[in-house]
Order: sequence, then structure tokens, then C-alpha cells
Amino acid sequence: MSTIVKLEEKLWQAADTLRGNISSSDYKEVVLGLIFLKYISDSFELKYNNLKESGHEDPEDKDEYIAENIYWVPKEARWSFIRDFAKQPAIGTIIDNAMEEVEKDNPDLKGVLYKEYAKESLDKRRLGELIDIISSIDMSGSDKGDVLGQVYEYFLGKFAHAEGQRGGEFYTPKSIVKLLVEVIQPFSGRVYDPCCGSGGMFIQSEKFVLDHQGRIDSIHVYGQELNTTTMRLAKMNLAMHHIDAKLENGDTLHNDRHADLKADFILANPPFNVSDWGGEQLRSDLRWKYGIPAKGNANFAWVQHFIHHLSPRGIAGFVLANGSMSSQTSGEGEIRQKIVEADLVDCIVSLPDKLFFNAAIPACLWFISRDRTNRSGETLFIDARQMGEMINRRNRELTDGDIKNIADIYHNWRGTNGKAYQDIPGFCKLATTKEVAEQDYILTPGRYVGSEAVEEDNEAFEEKMKKLTAELHNQFAESHRLEEQIKENLMKVGIKL
Repeated sequence: MSTIVKLEEKLWQAADTLRGNISSSDYKEVVLGLIFLKYISDSFELKYNNLKESGHEDPEDKDEYIAENIYWVPKEARWSFIRDFAKQPAIGTIIDNAMEEVEKDNPDLKGVLYKEYAKESLDKRRLGELIDIISSIDMSGSDKGDVLGQVYEYFLGKFAHAEGQRGGEFYTPKSIVKLLVEVIQPFSGRVYDPCCGSGGMFIQSEKFVLDHQGRIDSIHVYGQELNTTTMRLAKMNLAMHHIDAKLENGDTLHNDRHADLKADFILANPPFNVSDWGGEQLRSDLRWKYGIPAKGNANFAWVQHFIHHLSPRGIAGFVLANGSMSSQTSGEGEIRQKIVEADLVDCIVSLPDKLFFNAAIPACLWFISRDRTNRSGETLFIDARQMGEMINRRNRELTDGDIKNIADIYHNWRGTNGKAYQDIPGFCKLATTKEVAEQDYILTPGRYVGSEAVEEDNEAFEEKMKKLTAELHNQFAESHRLEEQIKENLMKVGIKL
């Protein structure tokens, strides 16, 4: 086990015991806010010490830090100051003041930092212990920012797992993000995520570029996120990974803050099957080139939003619920047909279950491409339902080998690997548009690769919910009938409830 993994696990176990009666969502901001403050403080102090050792006449010269994109940290906000007051009853107020001062001196952090450490529900003794734990991170060496960035990402994942379904709102499991990135390979250009959560797609894109000896300034990042708290997490996350991003807050479908953007790469995990997305207000939206999305399901609003924002050579990889591959209700089948006939669907991957923290709904990956040179009129189908390994009782994860296998198949098909593509029965199949048409434009990979069991979800979400609700109502009625019958029988033997 690597040193960083041991450190992450030690920190999580120690920090989790200090949570007390704080909700997981609040505690997430408490911990991640402190990790971020330590990161910017350590970066500042490293530069400060370098200036001092070099004989600089004023190591507190703010311009020296701004010139190297290092956040200016006032004395009362530096980690050494915070650490010295960790055991004081007023530590919560001291941290809140520190966060306020940091935001004043760094306008791009305005409204980003958590500033409720003084609230009564946060035990100050536990807060002091948490500061001691974070102080124990060995930050020696030039890669110290990378260590804290890794710790931040690790904690995001752990908090997402702890919050279950709500965790899926701000975090996409790393193996899914890595697979999307390995397939679309964002070497350079504009990278866009219109529902960016805590920024995981961007972090993995940066890692991909660096792993392939590229330059991080060769990609330009654009994102939008509806949830204000999640947006704060994303901005801190990207800052710790040295990624300059244009992030906007707001409802992407109703208030597109990057309306003129044409992206070279789109990576996204939009919310599944949203029924109350306000579609009736957008019936004439110019993005609906392939058909008006269902009022009760936003899936194909997102798909068309992605297509609308692709550059002429752009490619998009995104997660959707399985129903998107086969639904024929509310006009979704017709929209899917038009997208296929427009020769945009590059690849569909069906995923194994239990990959997501809000894992009840099975999911798939879509890859949409505007540049279909040498691939026109065909779509690659991959059935990956048997892949992955269980990492705990509830969740599965794609292994690095799984990810490489899927990505290699895709790039063999595209001709970018220098290897010939071959269909593999039960796993992958190249299908023509004519073959897809013969399947009524249903895109479930099992129909094409020859899987023994084809899992489909032909019902629209709202229809399925109506049916399940009706079944539940009938079960309640039967329960009530049995209850009355039991009471009646008891009364016959002289027992009155």
C-alpha cells in the first residue's frame, strides 16, 4: 500500500470519528474547507521561505505571489497561526475570520470558502483535534500541493459514499470518469462539463494530459453547476490542482451560462431521469434540433444540449440512465432515431450495476461525435455489464484493466491505436445504421453483441413510476383489508383493540 493511500485512510478514519452530531453534508464542508486553507497556506509559506532565503527585501510583497498565481494569505489566516490556536475555545471564530480575510485578498475566492466554523453545533474540541490531524500531513517536498489535492479528491469520494444517493449529486465515481477520459482523450482544446459537480471530470482530464507528457495549459476548462455548495467544492478542487477554469453557477438547461461555447470535448454525468426540469417552458428552444424533449424526463434535453455545444470536430462522452437507449415513449424514440440518422452516435457502453453511490438505476455511456471520418454510418456497441469488481458490500468499481480494455477496443475501431478492430461475441460489435434501424433504433448493446441476456428498460420513467405507485397503493389497500379482518376476528373472541 502506497504512503499516500495509507495517509488518506488514516486521515479519514481519524476525521470521521470527530464528526459527532454534524450532518455529513455540513461536515464535508468543514473538513474540505480546512484542507483547502492548509493547501493555500502551505503554498504561500513555501514561496515566503524561498523569498526570505534568497535575501528578498520584503518577503511579504504581495506582487511576488500574484505573479506566480499563488494565493495571498494574511498572517491571521496562515496555517501556523490557526494551528497555534487549535485548542482555544474561540478557534471557530478565528477560522471564520481567516476565511473572510482570504476572500478579501483573493477576489476569485469570494463566496467560495466555508465560514460557519463558529456555529454552536460544531464541537470546538473536536474542531481543534481535526486541525491537528490535518496538520499531521507531511507536506515536505515540491509535490506537496499534489498530496493535498489527492487527499481532497479522496475525501470527496468518501463523503459521496457516506451520503449515498445525495453523494451522487456532486461526485462521479473515479473509474467512470477515468473511462470517459481515456475514450475521448482530451489532449488539447476546450473541455466542457455543464453539470460539473465537484470538478472530477476536469481533474481527470488534467491527469490524462500530464500522463501523456502534454501541457496543462493546452486545455481550457468550462463548467456550470446548479448547486451553490457543490460549486464551492469544485472551485477549491480545481484551485488545488492548478486548473484555471471558467465555472458558472446556475441551471444549465434554463440559464446556459456558456451559450456561445463550442467545445472540443464534453464530459458529463447529468442527473438521471429528472421529471420536474421545467421542460414546458422550453418547448421552442433552439437546442432541440432533433425533437422536443419529454416534459417528464430531461434525458434527451441533456443529450441535445451536449450536441448543440460540440465544435465541428468535437466529441462528447456522458453518463445516462439505461432507459435512454430504448425508451419509445414521449417522443424519445423519435429523437434517438434522428440522432442516429444524423450519424452522431459513435459508441454506446452498457455498464455493470452498483457503480454509482445512487446506484439503484442502471446506467450506460454515450459517445457522440461530430467528426465521423472513416466511421460514418456505423456505431460501436460494448457490453461491459460483466466487468468490475466489488469494493465493498454495496459498490463495484471498474478496474484499470477494464478501463484499458474498453478504451483500446474503441481506439482500435477508430484506427488511432495502430491495431485492427475485431468484433468479440458477447462483448463488442460494430453495427451499421441499417442494422440499428432494424432494431427500431434501440441502442442497447446486448441486442448487437449477442449477449445471452438483454436487459432493457423500455418504459419512460414517469410511466414506470405510475405503475409502481399503483402497485404500492394496491398493497396498502390489501394491508388495510387484512388489518380490519384481524380486528374483526379478535373481536369475535372477546378482544377489542
